[in-house]
Amino acid sequence: MKLGIHAYEWCGEWSNDTLDIIDKVKEWGFDFIEIPLMRLDLFDPRAVKERLDGFGVTTSNVLLSDNVDVTSFDPEIRKNGVNYLKDCVKASAEAGAKMFSGVIYSQYMKDAKKMPSGEEWKFSADSLREVARYAADFGMSIAFEPVTRYESYLLNTAEQAVRLVDMIGEPNVFIHLDSYHMNVEEKNFHDAVVTAGSRLANFHMCENDRGIPGTGHVDWDGIFQAFKEIGFNGYLGFEGFSDCTDNMSTWVWRKLAPDGDTFVRESIDFARKMIQKYDL
Repeated sequence: MKLGIHAYEWCGEWSNDTLDIIDKVKEWGFDFIEIPLMRLDLFDPRAVKERLDGFGVTTSNVLLSDNVDVTSFDPEIRKNGVNYLKDCVKASAEAGAKMFSGVIYSQYMKDAKKMPSGEEWKFSADSLREVARYAADFGMSIAFEPVTRYESYLLNTAEQAVRLVDMIGEPNVFIHLDSYHMNVEEKNFHDAVVTAGSRLANFHMCENDRGIPGTGHVDWDGIFQAFKEIGFNGYLGFEGFSDCTDNMSTWVWRKLAPDGDTFVRESIDFARKMIQKYDL
């Protein structure tokens, strides 16, 4: 199991001006950093790879806008979405990443008025199958993250994510669970992780309020027991927001930790205690 953290703990937008965050993550003793590709135009793969110097990295894209929606009924928009995700994969590979994940299966916060149709599920699966095959050429995997019903009309649960993985049918496609979203959408934390099973490659350790893990009501024992049962050995990362930000749809308007260092220190301590407790 690899322990890492999202760059959002220190910045609201990634660019070459934030490359020093990689050094911070190394200093804290993590195994990898997760870098967002929200602004692909500001992501410099060569500079990132040079700064990483062999350090572990994953990349993520947390939204698709309406002009790159792979569930759109407009084939040109779906094509734009596939090309955009391919660009993300290529940039990730050039930076040294082996995993690209996120809310990459439909438009983020789509103004849907009804349940997604079978055709929309197929649009997503067909699009991501093409992206996955492209990623395989770079030796990369992709994973998608179910989020709350307020953010996606397509994937909210581990069970739905398994359905989409099976529809895509490619060996390099996995699931990325996040305990913040699970707290809203899943009946049981343990059972959701077990449902994802061997398909689970990424996990965001987030408290129910997105604050420091272990300070809220997320069932961490259930989660780590499930990790033990399924033999989880993927990317275990923190996605925290210690400060308010105005350029992401996080709806965090209060400080969730005294400061970034406190969030990191207490999160690491908690995760390592749980890893030791369950002999992972």
